[in-house]
Amino acid sequence: MSAVGENRRIAGTVTTCLVALVFAGVGCGGEADTVDPGSADAESALTLADAQAPLKQGDPELVSIRDDANLILDEGLDGFDARMAELEAAGIPVVVNKWASWCAPCREEFPDFQAQAIERETEVAFIGLLSNDGSDTGETFLAEFPTPYPSYLDSDQEIARDRGIDRAFPTTLFIDSDGEVAFMKFGPYLSEDELAADIERYAQ
Repeated sequence: MSAVGENRRIAGTVTTCLVALVFAGVGCGGEADTVDPGSADAESALTLADAQAPLKQGDPELVSIRDDANLILDEGLDGFDARMAELEAAGIPVVVNKWASWCAPCREEFPDFQAQAIERETEVAFIGLLSNDGSDTGETFLAEFPTPYPSYLDSDQEIARDRGIDRAFPTTLFIDSDGEVAFMKFGPYLSEDELAADIERYAQ
C-alpha cells in the first residue's frame, strides 16, 4: 500500500472511531496495524522510570504486577485467567482496561489509568488487555504511555469475548475483591475524576 493510501486508511479509522464516540457513546471498533501519533493529543502521566519503579510495599500479587510493568504478555486466555485467579484468591479488586494502539479514545483516557494505577498501587490491581492489535504496535504505544502494570496480548479478542467485553474500544471491567464482576464501562473515561469515582464504587 502506498504512503498516501496508508494515511487515508488510518485517517478513516480515526474518523470512524470519533463518529462512533459521538453517536454511540461507546468509543470505537475496527482495527488498524499502525499507531497514529496524531490521533489524539493526550500526554503521558508517567515516565518509563516512574512506571517501572519497584513496589516496595503491598501484597505479593501487587508487587508481581509492578514487576511486569509495561510488558505485553503473550500468555493467552490461560495465562490471563491464572493471574486473575491469583488476585481473586488474595482478595484484591481488579481494573481491566481493554485498549488498542489505533484507538483514539483509548489514547485520550490512558493518562488517567496511568495516574490512578500509581495512586492505588497498594490497593487495586490494574491489568491492560491489548485487543485486536499486535505486540509491535502495542510496544510503540507503551513507549509513549508506559504503564505500571502489564497488558495481555489479545489479538483475536479471545480473552475479551470470554469476559464479555468485546463489543467496544475502550472497555473497562471492574472486578471486586470477591472476584465478581461489579461493572463494565463501555467507552472512554472523559476525566480522571470519573475513573476514580468508578474505582471507588466498584473496585472494592
